[in-house]
Amino acid sequence: MTDTSPTADGSVPATPEAPWPVSVLAGKLKGYIDRLGTVWVEGELTQWGERAGNVYAKLRDLEQDVTLDLRIWSSTRAKFTEEFRQGDRVIALVKPDYWIKGGTLSMQVYNLRHVGLGDMLERLERLRRQLADEGLFAADRKVPLPFLPQCIGLITGRDSDAEKDVVRNAQLRWPEVRFRLRYAAVQGDRAASDVAAGIRELDADPEVDVIIIARGGGDFQNLLPFSDETLLRTAAACVTPLVSAIGHEADQPLLDHVADLRASTPTDAAKRVVPDVAEELARVQQARARMTGRVTALVTGEIDRLAHIRSRPALADAGWLVDTRAEELTRWVARGSELVDHAIDRQERRVGELRGQLRALSPQRTLERGYAIAQRADGGVLRSAADAVAGETLLLTLADGEVPTTVGAPSERSEGRG
Repeated sequence: MTDTSPTADGSVPATPEAPWPVSVLAGKLKGYIDRLGTVWVEGELTQWGERAGNVYAKLRDLEQDVTLDLRIWSSTRAKFTEEFRQGDRVIALVKPDYWIKGGTLSMQVYNLRHVGLGDMLERLERLRRQLADEGLFAADRKVPLPFLPQCIGLITGRDSDAEKDVVRNAQLRWPEVRFRLRYAAVQGDRAASDVAAGIRELDADPEVDVIIIARGGGDFQNLLPFSDETLLRTAAACVTPLVSAIGHEADQPLLDHVADLRASTPTDAAKRVVPDVAEELARVQQARARMTGRVTALVTGEIDRLAHIRSRPALADAGWLVDTRAEELTRWVARGSELVDHAIDRQERRVGELRGQLRALSPQRTLERGYAIAQRADGGVLRSAADAVAGETLLLTLADGEVPTTVGAPSERSEGRG
């Protein structure tokens, strides 16, 4: 059974038999929405356009992919004391407004302010301290740039002045340098992700020797994507040398601290990455001139020194060295021969004396005086007549030979002694 009791506003509920016209539903929605109050919201302006004094913009959530349409009447716009543009982070006092004819919902803005710089700076400072504590800003982790890069990876906006500055100045300095261009959004909500993707792509290219991220300056809020944590960690993980050329002196994004080299402008980046061929040729010529001068001076000095040495008497007539030493050498040779002969004579006399003494004490000399040595058959020497045994055979050693003999009886021995 269909419910036909009145609604809260007194109207009859819609039924299949009695549906509401679209205008009725739209009017009820507008009435309900109009009863909603105002609210402050925070987000990023992704669109900002003016028509007939009115502003039509879009406000995007900072973390989620959610967008609201904003409408600012000219009367409200005239009260603003600040200028706004796409990419700004703002807080807005809005009230929902439903347009019946178009069936669209938008937010009517009553007040609009930039996000307090104090809050943003505080967030950036916390991130800066965190990354510094992790060592992402340390000087010892920075990679030195190659002396002459053959291929430069350039991340920048399409058809931007930054691209033209880098390419023109680099090719003026070294015409043979090549570029690998990677276009990316350099402001707005896509900037951080686009630049990070460009870093990863060029870092994986083996031909790229150095990467330059270039942007032609901008205000503080437009540079915020270059302080995005994801982008900074991607830059820190990059193996290829990375140059930050954002081009803003007053407000340096955190990418300047993570990069291996910070350039003040895109033009400065080209000059610091690519050497000047004219300057290098001049340095080579100067080095060659210095080396030629030093070698010439060294050779000339050595020639003069040799000429000075050759002019000395010792080398002008070298024969005097032999002549002055020849007489002395002859004298020493004669003296040496005399001393040797004298020593030999003295030792010969000494040997003769020792030979006479030795012969005087020799048993042979005793035998020559008529003595004999009596030996038994076992080789023992007979020293006493009492030790002789009758009939024993003895060997008598004389001065000129040996004679065997036999011991006789004791009486025979006595008679022999008589």
